[in-house]
Amino acid sequence: MRVQPIKTHLITAQDHDLLAILDRHLASFKEGSILAITSKIVSICQGRMVPVGEADKQELIEREADYWLPPEINRYGVSLTIVDHVLIPMAGVDESNAAGYYILWPRDPQREANEVRAYLSERFALTDVGVIITDSKTTPLRWGVTGVAIAHSGFLAVRDLIGHLDLFGRPLHMTKVDVADALAAAAVLVMGEADEGTPLSVIDDLPFVTFQARDPTPEELEARWIDMEADLYAPLLQLAGWRRGRGGRDSAT
Repeated sequence: MRVQPIKTHLITAQDHDLLAILDRHLASFKEGSILAITSKIVSICQGRMVPVGEADKQELIEREADYWLPPEINRYGVSLTIVDHVLIPMAGVDESNAAGYYILWPRDPQREANEVRAYLSERFALTDVGVIITDSKTTPLRWGVTGVAIAHSGFLAVRDLIGHLDLFGRPLHMTKVDVADALAAAAVLVMGEADEGTPLSVIDDLPFVTFQARDPTPEELEARWIDMEADLYAPLLQLAGWRRGRGGRDSAT
């Protein structure tokens, strides 16, 4: 597997067209490759930005989250949230590299991933192309952030190994591989978190990826998620005292 970051111009509130950014900075693309795009530039192009002085950050978090916990129960004053089946701080509301704005998660990132996949396929006359929209998240009991795929298109996101045999002929009973998040982790590591200016990357040499010349089906999308009560970590998650958020990502900002 290879991951190649792509330097772009400084993307700001003046940018409104994600495909125009790709036209400008993506000179070539080949069969069997995946384009990783940071969610931040998708949000900027959608206008999902709120001036810092015009909104209360915690109110934004509660509006954006599906579930949230009060920041005062956290030693760091950070509100833990669940958004679209992702456990993430502050519902993805971010001030870094934002020039005085709160940047929210994209509106309907799955639709954006599907549209970019179609664009890549048509522009470069390709069949096997993939897209992931990435963000960064923390992991319990670990310092540091890693990438997560908040949307994908053009490939199977989960490889089901249940029933496959291990090296000693023992059948696997629970093992599934989260291909989309693994790719996102590699892409985010290469694209960086600070002033690198590389919000895009191309991933290729992917013999372990099953490409699909279409958008993921609703059933394939649902297969990525685990309901809280069925999760391995349910004993912890269900005791947290989650408060219901408003899931406001369908709003204009």
